[in-house]
Amino acid sequence: MMELDEIDRALVRALSEDMNATAGALGRQLGLSQPACWRRIQRLRDGGVFRGRRVDLDLQALGFGVTVFLGVKLATKGRVSLEDFERAVSAIPEVQIVEHVLGLFDYRLRVVARDLPDFERVLRRRIMTLPGVGNVEANVVLSEERRPGPLG
Repeated sequence: MMELDEIDRALVRALSEDMNATAGALGRQLGLSQPACWRRIQRLRDGGVFRGRRVDLDLQALGFGVTVFLGVKLATKGRVSLEDFERAVSAIPEVQIVEHVLGLFDYRLRVVARDLPDFERVLRRRIMTLPGVGNVEANVVLSEERRPGPLG
């Protein structure tokens, strides 16, 4: 784990809000020169603090009005490997996140769909036909509030 000082944490917070912010602008904001700020950003990247750049999509604007969290319990763990399930579920475009979890279910999936009939189609034709799927529990997202992370 990399040691972060207050300036590093401030850089991480600022870049988590706007990954396109320039080293010059961030340096001015934090009282650093552009080269010093750039070197810190590079050190954070090289240290693995940033895993990549992401685009924050507005799913509603793209026509995806329904988000569902699915708990999936595999029925036949012995016959179907976890890797087989993970590979198959990851190939479904509507499945945004696949999390292997401990508890009542084996996996937690975040699934997007245009509407409830579209979600039902994805569930019946794609998810329920995956290797080893047993019990499934769905939780439809009514609203979502993004909270800042531990550095926020």
